[in-house]
Amino acid sequence: MTIKFQSSALIKFLLVAQCVSVLCVAQDFDFFYFVQQWPGSYCDTKKSCCYPKSGKPDSDFGIHGLWPNYKDGNYPSNCDPNNPFDESKISDLVSRMQQDWPTLACPSGDGTEFWSHEWEKHGTCSESVLEQHSYFQTTLDLKNNTNLLQALQDAGINPDGNSYSLGSIKDAIKSAINYTPWIECNNDADGNSQLYQVYLCVDSSASGLIECPVFPHGKCASTIEFPSF
Repeated sequence: MTIKFQSSALIKFLLVAQCVSVLCVAQDFDFFYFVQQWPGSYCDTKKSCCYPKSGKPDSDFGIHGLWPNYKDGNYPSNCDPNNPFDESKISDLVSRMQQDWPTLACPSGDGTEFWSHEWEKHGTCSESVLEQHSYFQTTLDLKNNTNLLQALQDAGINPDGNSYSLGSIKDAIKSAINYTPWIECNNDADGNSQLYQVYLCVDSSASGLIECPVFPHGKCASTIEFPSF
């Protein structure tokens, strides 16, 4: 029995066959979460933290990651095991990474384990838009364009261990960047709710901020601490 294909059908057949043989990379997602974390809140828990080998990071929000997401709240992950993190591809960015994307996990590290995790879990799912170098550079540039600490301090909200209303924190950030943030809290060593991470949303082409199509789950108290670092 001979199977005949039209040329277009043959191309589609070969592409599908290739996908099956090499594991196609999932590239469909609707937007990114751009997530920054306050180091004082990461460290002020029962788990504590370890400073990176390069020394104590600046008292500023640090990058956690740039995460492809779906509008239904789910997200793709670990999309391409054939494209592992390669530090040589971002050698020109390492000094910026150490400053703006520092690791606080224990034991102390140089950041490569953290960055490798972020690329392999999240970055590989955005390969249709961002190759490895542009994934990290784009994220660093987003950090530079969204000065969260300055936005909060301009509104009189300072990392001084005092408590502030959740609404005032959201309003201060939205007034500065024109987009609604989502705030994630964690608990300090005494169980008090504190400002931990700020989520902003980026369009699927990674070209700019957008209003979030959906927010993550979780709640903060109506008044939360902003610990020092």
